[in-house]
Amino acid sequence: MHVKSTNLVGVLAITPETKFEDFRGSYLETYNVQAYKEAGINLEFVQDDFSISRRNILRGIHGDSTTWKLVSCVKGEIYLVVVNNDKNSEQFRKWEGFTLSDKNNMQILIPPKFGNGHLVMSDNAIFHYKQTTYYNFENQFTIFWNDPNFDFWWPITNPITSRRDSRK
Repeated sequence: MHVKSTNLVGVLAITPETKFEDFRGSYLETYNVQAYKEAGINLEFVQDDFSISRRNILRGIHGDSTTWKLVSCVKGEIYLVVVNNDKNSEQFRKWEGFTLSDKNNMQILIPPKFGNGHLVMSDNAIFHYKQTTYYNFENQFTIFWNDPNFDFWWPITNPITSRRDSRK
């Protein structure tokens, strides 16, 4: 697998190598604990989740202080925003955007104290994430997608959001 640093310290872009395609379709190995350990990523994931959404759905920027997340888009295309929400970091409020899709198979490893949110760019998309802790709503922070303190760029001006993620 290919592991690349990003502009955000601690956030990694990962592209799995094991992919096979033929007339039947394709096969992709998305996680292999041995390969990740050899790459210096020694995390124990305890929960896998999928979100399934349609075009223009923006799932807001959430995170917590303890969870590592390994995220990918297994169907369709999404625009992902990752933001540093660690008040003690020199990169506090710095963010970076990524395009993840079933074509590029890119994964993003997101450390604790970082938030992530994504916008569906295709007709439908399936977003997958592995977590090192069990989901706990009470421990999460939310950053609004249009918070002027962060100056986020999104490829849309009027996304569809949940009540939790809406700030008008």
